[in-house]
Amino acid sequence: MTIHKEGYTIIAWSTILFGLFNLLSFYFLSFYSPWLSWIIFFATAALLVFVISFFRVPHRQLTISEQAIVAPADGKVVAIEEVAADEYFSDRRIQVSIFMSPLNVHVNRNPVTGEVVYSEYHKGKYLVAWHPKSSTDNERHTVVYKKGDKELLTKQIAGALARRIINYLKPGMEVKQTDEMGFIRFGSRVDLLLPLDAKIKIKIGDQPKGGVTVIAEW
Repeated sequence: MTIHKEGYTIIAWSTILFGLFNLLSFYFLSFYSPWLSWIIFFATAALLVFVISFFRVPHRQLTISEQAIVAPADGKVVAIEEVAADEYFSDRRIQVSIFMSPLNVHVNRNPVTGEVVYSEYHKGKYLVAWHPKSSTDNERHTVVYKKGDKELLTKQIAGALARRIINYLKPGMEVKQTDEMGFIRFGSRVDLLLPLDAKIKIKIGDQPKGGVTVIAEW
């Protein structure tokens, strides 16, 4: 396991604050209220462990396949439905939505190998990530991949806790399947808009792993 580069600064500051809080706690409280000092220590230690684990990047055997569309994120499948596309496309598509809790790995990966033909950031609200309108109303970043004559759209969507969407892709880039697409901080959602003839390989309630689980084939 490694730590993602997006977490270096936050983890450094968290470690400094952990040390500072506990130094002050033991200096001012340990003699009069040792139990309170220990509560503060364990509470801040748990918070520091959570922050570090949030930015973890586990070592995995990633899935590389010409026919496969792999999960762009860890999480839970909360929607598989046919929808009218509201951005870039004007036809109907199959939407697969993956909800990411703060406990999930938050690295986002390219679901396919291909050319980035569209990459656009949108300001928006911070509705809870499972809200039906979060896909269209929340802060989000949309990317469209083109592979041969097929195109695939992904949407990184901020949730109630996610306050920063990071995306590394620009139009014209040639990208590889499972390489990093971006990162979302502290709870979020990723949508996939697939062609109607895509063969879906997961179901609602499944918990895919980013870069590993095959979401669909085309």
